[in-house]
Amino acid sequence: MSLRPLLDFLLYDWLQAENLASATRYAEHSRETFDAVLDTCERIAREKYAPFNRLVDTEEPRFDGEKVILPAATQAASRAYAESGMLSAAQDYDEGGMQLPYTVEAAANAFFALASVSINSALLTKGNANLLLVHGTDLQKAVFARNEFNGRFSGTMCLSEPQAGSSLSDVATRAVPDGEGFEADPLGPRYRLTGNKMWISSGEHELNENIVHLVLAKIPGPDGKPIAGTRGISLFIVPKKLVDTAGQLTGERNDVALAGLNHKLGWRGTTNTLLNFGEGKYPVRGSAGAIGYLVGQPHEGLRCMFHMMNEARIAVGTSATMLGLAGYYAALDYAKNRPQGRPQGKAGKDASAPQVRIIEHADVKRMLLAQKSYGEGALALELYCARLVDVQRTGDAQAVAEAGLLLEVLTPIAKSWPSEWCLEANSLAIQVHGGYGYTRDFPVEQYWRDNRLNMIHEGTHGIQAMDLLGRKVRMEQGRGLQLLGARLEQTIARAGAQPALAGEAQALKDAWAQVLQATQAAWAGGEPERALANAVPYLQAFGHTVLAWIWLDVACSVPEAGGAAAQGRLAAMRFFYRYELPKIGAWLAVVARCDSTCLDLPEEAF
Repeated sequence: MSLRPLLDFLLYDWLQAENLASATRYAEHSRETFDAVLDTCERIAREKYAPFNRLVDTEEPRFDGEKVILPAATQAASRAYAESGMLSAAQDYDEGGMQLPYTVEAAANAFFALASVSINSALLTKGNANLLLVHGTDLQKAVFARNEFNGRFSGTMCLSEPQAGSSLSDVATRAVPDGEGFEADPLGPRYRLTGNKMWISSGEHELNENIVHLVLAKIPGPDGKPIAGTRGISLFIVPKKLVDTAGQLTGERNDVALAGLNHKLGWRGTTNTLLNFGEGKYPVRGSAGAIGYLVGQPHEGLRCMFHMMNEARIAVGTSATMLGLAGYYAALDYAKNRPQGRPQGKAGKDASAPQVRIIEHADVKRMLLAQKSYGEGALALELYCARLVDVQRTGDAQAVAEAGLLLEVLTPIAKSWPSEWCLEANSLAIQVHGGYGYTRDFPVEQYWRDNRLNMIHEGTHGIQAMDLLGRKVRMEQGRGLQLLGARLEQTIARAGAQPALAGEAQALKDAWAQVLQATQAAWAGGEPERALANAVPYLQAFGHTVLAWIWLDVACSVPEAGGAAAQGRLAAMRFFYRYELPKIGAWLAVVARCDSTCLDLPEEAF
C-alpha cells in the first residue's frame, strides 16, 4: 500500500500546502516543486532503505576494537540521502538549501521512516546543525553546521549519563578552561571535558568524515565546584576529530572514546553508544581531556539544547507514527489475503462453505480501523505541527507568537501520543497476523520492537506529562491553552454546520470542557506534588482530545463523493470518536480529584 495518496490528501486537500508558496520565503516553490521532492524521497526510500530494513535489524553494529562495522547498505542509504539535498532542504538558499517549507520536508522524510526507521541518523544531524545556526558563532556555523548540512559531518546530542538518566541536574561531566588564552580560540572558548555519556545514538561510526558531538557539561564555579542543578550546565561542540578554521581535519583524534555499544530491542540499524570523554585514550596535544568549544554563554547550555530537543521530539513522534502505519499496511495486506474461518449465520457456521479472508471478520476490521485511526490521525497531527513551524518562519508578529505558543502546548502530545498509540497499532498488527505475527517471517514484530523505544526517546511519558500539566498549559496565564481552545472551537463550528459531523462536533465540545475542568481542578489546591501525581492520565486524555480535534478537522476536508478513500477516512474518524474518545472520562477523573493512590503508597507496600 502506498503512503503517497494519504500524504497528498493531508498536504493539499487538508493543509492547503500549495498556499505556502504565497509567502516570500517560499515564493520560488509551487506544488510542482513540492511533488518533485516527494517523488525523489519516495524513490530513494524505496530503493535504498526499504530493501534493507530486515538486514540492518539482523546485522547489528559491532565494534572490532578499532571501528564500528555497519552493513554497506547503511553507507549507501546515508550517501543517497545527503546527495538528495534533504539534509539542508529547509535551509536558506544562501546556506545551500532549498528553502523548502518544513511541512513538505516533514512529509518527505516520512517515506524514510516508513521504509526503515533506524538506517541512519539524519534527523539528529539536522537538529544539531539547526541548533548551531541559532546559537553558534559565525565560524561555528561555517565549520560545523554547514559541513553537517552537506553530509561531510554527522551530529549527535549528548545529554544522558549512566548515573543521571533523564535527571539533567545531576550531570557530572565537567569542563575546565584549556590553558591560557582559552577564550581566544577562533572556534569558540576552548575547554577540556571529562565524563561519560550514555545512550548516544550514532555516537560512533564511519559513515562520515567526522562526528560533531553536542555535549552538556558543567563549568566549575568560583569555588572550583560544579554549580548544583541545571543552572550550571553549559553546551560544547566536541568533534570526534579536530578541525581547523576552514573545516578541514587536522589529523588529530579528539579524546572521545567508545566505551561500548548498547544492544537494543529495536532500532538496531543505528549505533547506540556509551562514550567516554577525556579518559586519556586519545591524548590531545600531550594531555588527557576532550577538546570542546563553548556554544553560547556559560551556564546557558540547557536553553540552547532545548532548541534541538523540541525538534527531536517532533521527529520521534513522526518516527513512531510511520512505524504504526508500516504495521497497519502489513496487517491490511495480510488480512486481505489470509483465508481463515467462516461467517456466523443464524443457523451457525457452515463447515462445508469455503473459508473467508480474515478481513471479512468484524473483529479484524476493528483492529484494522484502530490502526488506521491511530496512524493516519497521528500523521495529520505531526504535519499540523510542521505547518505551525512554517507560520513561525513566515507569519506576522502575532501569528508567529501564536504559532510558538501552540507548538509549546502540542509538542508533548506530538512526541508522546504516537509513541504510545502507534505502538498499540503495532501490537494490533501482530494480533491480526496471529501466531505468524510473532515470528520473524513477517515484519510486524520488528516494527513493534523498533517502536517500543519511542516511548523513552527524548523524554519519557512521565517527563512529557509533567511538562504539559506542570508548565505548558499554565504558561503565560494559560494563553497557549486558550489558543488551542480557539482552534478547537473553529473546527467544532465548521463541523457542526454539517449534519453528518454534528454529533462528533458536540462530542469534541464536551471532551474539551472536561479537559479544562480537570486542568483547573488539578491545580485548585495549589499542591504541585498532588497535581502532577496523575500527569500521565492527563497527558493521555489531553492527547486523545487533540487527536479527536485533528480527526474532525480532517473530516471537514473529506469530499462527499471521495470514493473508498473518503469512506475509509470518515470511518476511521468515527471509530476514534466511538471507541477511543470516551476513554478520557476515566483518565480525567483521577486528575480532577487529585487521586493519591500512587502518590501515598509507601515503598514497603509494593
